[in-house]
Amino acid sequence: MEETNYSILNTIKWPADLRKLKVEQLPQLCDELRRDIIEEVSMNPGHLASSLGVVELTVALHYVFDTPDDRIVWDVGHQAYGHKILTGRRELFCTNRKLGGIMPFPSPKESPYDTFTCGHASNSISAALGMAVADKDHHVVAVIGDGAMSGGLAFEGLNNASSSPNDLLIILNDNNMSIDRSVGGMKQYLLNLSTNETYNKYRFKAARWLGSKGMLHEERRKGIIRLSNAVKSAISHQQNIFEGMNIRYFGPFNGHDVKEVVRILKQLKNMKGPKLLHLHTQKGHGYAPAEKDVTVWHAPGKFDPDTGERIKEDCGDKPPKFQDVFGHTLLELARQNERIVGVTPAMPTGCSLNIMMKEMPERTFDVGIAEGHAVTFSAGMAKEGLMPFCNIYSSFAQRAFDNIIHDVAILGLPVVLCFDRAGLVGEDGATHHGLFDMAALRPVPNLTIASPMDEHELRKLMYTAQLPDKGPFVIRYPRGRGVLVDWRCKLEEVKVGTGRRLKDGDKVAVLSIGPIGNNVTKALELMGTNAAGIAHYDMRFVKPLDEDILNEVGTRFKRIVTIEDGVRNGGMGSAVMEWMSDHDFAPHITRLGIPDKFVEHGTVPELQHIVGIDVERIAEVLAKETTK
Repeated sequence: MEETNYSILNTIKWPADLRKLKVEQLPQLCDELRRDIIEEVSMNPGHLASSLGVVELTVALHYVFDTPDDRIVWDVGHQAYGHKILTGRRELFCTNRKLGGIMPFPSPKESPYDTFTCGHASNSISAALGMAVADKDHHVVAVIGDGAMSGGLAFEGLNNASSSPNDLLIILNDNNMSIDRSVGGMKQYLLNLSTNETYNKYRFKAARWLGSKGMLHEERRKGIIRLSNAVKSAISHQQNIFEGMNIRYFGPFNGHDVKEVVRILKQLKNMKGPKLLHLHTQKGHGYAPAEKDVTVWHAPGKFDPDTGERIKEDCGDKPPKFQDVFGHTLLELARQNERIVGVTPAMPTGCSLNIMMKEMPERTFDVGIAEGHAVTFSAGMAKEGLMPFCNIYSSFAQRAFDNIIHDVAILGLPVVLCFDRAGLVGEDGATHHGLFDMAALRPVPNLTIASPMDEHELRKLMYTAQLPDKGPFVIRYPRGRGVLVDWRCKLEEVKVGTGRRLKDGDKVAVLSIGPIGNNVTKALELMGTNAAGIAHYDMRFVKPLDEDILNEVGTRFKRIVTIEDGVRNGGMGSAVMEWMSDHDFAPHITRLGIPDKFVEHGTVPELQHIVGIDVERIAEVLAKETTK
């Protein structure tokens, strides 16, 4: 990009500085802010397109509202890079997502301008409504978009907002996107929704006049809104879903006209009652490469800001990503088994379901940002004879915990739940680590829970899961690349509840689950001859456990080390301790895993070192165990 003169942005450290500008200066500030985001993210990868799409809205919000006293609650936190830069973190933005640097998503732990956590989606309306009810002295704004309106929690918040006394302003950032293209009826509804601008203009004036006459007390306000809604419905021959809930609707307006957005926000700022402002925006706006391919530019990695050329990793002979092995294997299985269908909540590219989607669109379903629905929808298909592979990021699957129990496990339905991004995911931080799945689901009856150590194991487990009479089957695997360049292998059944001994020994038994077992293998290699007495078992299944292995280990070894890429409390190590106690074995068991705290952001190797499950730390622990 051409060298930018940040003549206005350089004068702004806090929103109070922004509010000193003339409104005529705001378009230039937006241009400078957009360029700053592009240049920063080109060198320090992160989420790009979403933040570019809300630059004008971000500037307008901080210009009109007295933040941080007024509350802006962001939904889908990857929209908030401009917000971070304008709220005292521009100099630190180069540390975004890095170990010890600023957080990848807004967090009140980092800044008073960050009013709530928003690593996941659809929670802004509920959280903002709670703030509006609790604090009536300040304005509260919920900014929801990037497909988050398709989440069920958003509708629960809307429903409550319509019935509770509040002055909440909801801004719908409608860019027809989540990460991949938005899907579903709400997306189509928003595309079709139109409002007469003349009608809106006169309604604005009428609302101001009625307010000046003191005629907008609660009961009269509701009556006027109902009359207004009825008039509009008659004129437009359609019922507005938001006004049908007694939430006043304004829009749609162009979200990239910053002066117009400022004008509208000023008019809505002191209006009583819940209201929704609908803005049309373009994800990636202002940067041609991102406008052209918003899915790729959601998180593009490093790139040349001038040319838009992405600096791709030299894959060479590197192994593929686990998600791609999943995608290719699912398509391979679907060709053999016509009952197989694929389901994902708004992540077909991220989980590589798009591979099957391209060849078999009629057998793949993107249900929008709705994890609970994804599970129950899969359960319904399974009840009628299909074999759904429902792929959800592990940390997002937490939102479907109830659905997994009530709609899948109780009936023992053959739904294959594939948890991508299990374990430590790196730079996305605490909201995205997939650390709780094993501990959360291990107590649930009827579930089989497995984790492959490598790509061959993933393929075999996927094949096993779709065989008859396997019931609900959970397969968890990590983000990023695996360990095998030659990842294709024969698809064959793995007996449920069986592990494998990878190395024999007579002093210490190491039991690992999933890909972290590769760290154990490397640690044993690092130890050289000092590892001679250490046995290593890949458990494969945390539910059911391999009782033959546990009986062998309990009989032969006095010291056991369990290692997992999940929380220690309630995880695989806890399961081993329970089994040993129940069967009258009393070995000394050392459990390695994630301690009882939230792990922040950094690279996976950095975070593994911090929690003590990297190669060197594992080797240290094993060396001490062999001397006891």
